[in-house]
Amino acid sequence: MKVRYIGETSPVSLTYGEIYDVLSVEKEWYRIVDNSEEDYLYPPDEFEIVEE
Repeated sequence: MKVRYIGETSPVSLTYGEIYDVLSVEKEWYRIVDNSEEDYLYPPDEFEIVEE
């Protein structure tokens, strides 16, 4: 699944408007490789789905 980040930009984590690949969904949170090139869990309400 691909999602677009709609939260506030943080240079070390996520960029507003950027599209990210969701590696998995764990307890309803998205596991995403962020700008630090590490994968972390993020709440889905900070994203909009662009491709399922």
